Amino acid sequence: MAEPFSVRVTVRGYETDTQGHLNQAVYLNYAEHARWSLLQAAGISQAGLVGRGVGPVALETTIRYQRELLAGDEVDVTCEFEWGEGKTFRIRQEIRKTDGTPAAEVTAVGGLLRLDERKLVADPREVFEELAADPSLFGL
Repeated sequence: MAEPFSVRVTVRGYETDTQGHLNQAVYLNYAEHARWSLLQAAGISQAGLVGRGVGPVALETTIRYQRELLAGDEVDVTCEFEWGEGKTFRIRQEIRKTDGTPAAEVTAVGGLLRLDERKLVADPREVFEELAADPSLFGL
C-alpha cells in the first residue's frame, strides 16, 4: 500500500500555550492544513469546489493526543480518505514528529454540502473523482 499523503509543519512559538506546548486547538489547524494540501495536490481548488456548487463539511472530529509538541518541533501530518457507502466519508490523520514519534491521531467524518440546497451530496466520491486531476490521492 502506498504511503499516505503528508505535509511537514514546524511548530511556531506563538502556537504554544503558557506550558510551552502546542495549544490543543492548533492540532486541528494542522489537520485542516493537510486536508486542503491534499485537495490542492489532487488538483482541486476552493474555487473549483464552489464552481461545482459544493463545499466540504466536517461532521465529526476526534483528536487523540499522544505526545506534546514544542516550539521548533517539525511534524509530518498525514491524510487518508476512507470511502464507504452513502453521503459521508472518513478521514484518518496522524501527526508525527520527524523521528516517527506519534503526537496525535485525528479522525473525522466529512461530507460535501450542496451549497444551494444546504444538503449533503449523495455520492461525494463521484464528485472528487470528477474534479480531481489525481484521484489516487483520495484512494480512488
